[in-house]
Amino acid sequence: MEKKKIFLFLLGLLAIAQVFGQRDGLIVLDEVVLSDAKLLHFSKGTKIRVLNDSIQQKGGASLTDLLRYNSSIYFKENGYGMVSSASFRGTNAQQTAVVWNGININSQLTGQTDFNTLIPGNYDNVVIRSGGGSVQYGSGAVGGAILLNDDFKFNESWKNNFITSYGSYNTSKLAFNTSLGKEKISFHFGINHLASENDYKYLGTDRRNENGAYDHMNLNANVGFILSETQILKVYHNTFIGDRDFSGTLTAPADENYKDINHRSLVELGSFNERKVARLKVGHLYERYRYFPNKQREEFSFGQANTFLANYDYKYQLNKITLNGIIDFSSIRAKGTSIENADRNFMAGTFMFSHELSDRLNYGVNLRKEAVSDFDSPFLFSLNSSYEVAKNYTLDISASKNHRVPTFNDLYWKGAGASGNLEVMPESSWQLELGQSLKGNNYALSANVYTITTDNLIQWRPNDQGIWMAMNVQDVSQYGFELGFDWKKKWENQNVAWESEYSYTRSTDNTTNNQLLYVPEHLIRSNLAYQYKKLVAFYQHLYNGSVYTTTDNSDSLAGYVVANMGLDYHFPKIAKINFIFGLKVNNIFNKNYQNVAYRPMPNRNFQLQLITKF
Repeated sequence: MEKKKIFLFLLGLLAIAQVFGQRDGLIVLDEVVLSDAKLLHFSKGTKIRVLNDSIQQKGGASLTDLLRYNSSIYFKENGYGMVSSASFRGTNAQQTAVVWNGININSQLTGQTDFNTLIPGNYDNVVIRSGGGSVQYGSGAVGGAILLNDDFKFNESWKNNFITSYGSYNTSKLAFNTSLGKEKISFHFGINHLASENDYKYLGTDRRNENGAYDHMNLNANVGFILSETQILKVYHNTFIGDRDFSGTLTAPADENYKDINHRSLVELGSFNERKVARLKVGHLYERYRYFPNKQREEFSFGQANTFLANYDYKYQLNKITLNGIIDFSSIRAKGTSIENADRNFMAGTFMFSHELSDRLNYGVNLRKEAVSDFDSPFLFSLNSSYEVAKNYTLDISASKNHRVPTFNDLYWKGAGASGNLEVMPESSWQLELGQSLKGNNYALSANVYTITTDNLIQWRPNDQGIWMAMNVQDVSQYGFELGFDWKKKWENQNVAWESEYSYTRSTDNTTNNQLLYVPEHLIRSNLAYQYKKLVAFYQHLYNGSVYTTTDNSDSLAGYVVANMGLDYHFPKIAKINFIFGLKVNNIFNKNYQNVAYRPMPNRNFQLQLITKF
């Protein structure tokens, strides 16, 4: 009955839009080729940062490296290159959504994304969307969302980009990207291979990271066809294949191995006219892991999940009002060593409304209701507004209710001393954020303050019989503020760019008033780049405050400063070929630091890189 109500509700909205759609008007063709139009129209009043390819080039090999120095997200790594989880505005790893071309790709098994399995160089841009986004992106978009977008560029010449890199610990990288745009076709293909022995020194000891080798392959392929003046077809595919030895700790060596595969495929058919854009998406997501507790033996545990999805999205423009209705269907099948066969069928109806009340004031209202086969899901909403108080000075406000659904591990896990819990309920989160920004010709200042309250936080704890189970046991609150500063200056043959951010975060257990684990109160990052003719120098600086490692806040990891420095030289063109040679030194102060207890991070290390563009 619930699904029928959602379906009829959306059909009514679409019918209204069809009636209004007979009027004349204009749309921007760029929207048709964008992979995520929700970000364009329905995220005003929300803090957003776009990381382009020049930032990605300096950001490192993985999405963890890129975001660590270009966002206020705190990352926990079980040793460099190992499993990497995010804490966005004090929330946990399952409360950060990763969205690939508009599709939430958080694991159906664990509810989170390992940021070391995503290689950003193959995507056109990476977007950091702060704050709640469950209406747009579904479960897990509580602290924020990371968007990986592929754009389609028609009428562009054939472009190729080849990267070779070698560095400390026998670390090598090979990456090739090629793209071609004609009048009615756009094609992009990228392949990226990253491997390392990763045997860095444990500073202050005579030991090394002896079981930390990794070998990653990432493939990205997209093609778009303009079928007619009113139709476009887009096809996306991404494959990641990973093979990692899991590092030990300072107190215990390891001989573990972890192999994982992720396939993502999406087909989108879009139709459009002067007022409306309609999109039909059909996709398949596949994830599988194999964990070897002893890599010398054949025994392993495994888990895998298949997700089949369909999405219909209808957007209509009525003067300065934008209406958008979306229907989502998903069918998920999972199994594994510790999970009995588990199924989930999912349907959601979303309605989004945006109104430009004047040239200076706009606001939006977004609503979402889900029907899920194995639990009740809350009604979600978001409200946002942006007001230009004066020239270059803007005030933003947003409020939202968000959620996270229990994962298959939470519900169905079967193992010695542990069990899933079919009665666990989704988490609900209430948020409020205020922001202001001031922009000039060469500078930008921003300040954001936010508060988050989460009910029914899911944690694994022992029950009365001593069996560990997923339980709704804890209410938590997060609040804090973020200050940002950007400055650019250009004169003659020189350019300077300086970008910095400070964040203060409190994330507390409302019962004990203790700070949650691995949430730094203070985080400062700063990036400085200087260009003189064909020479570019850059510096990355990160301060992470101390974090607690026990729930009673009796033990902690010390805060640390880590910094990187690099030089790039752009050689003159040779037969229309560009060569860029780069040298980067990571951890230039040779700092002994950890972001997870007893798991040291690398000492000072070097990287050489050659980029060839033709």
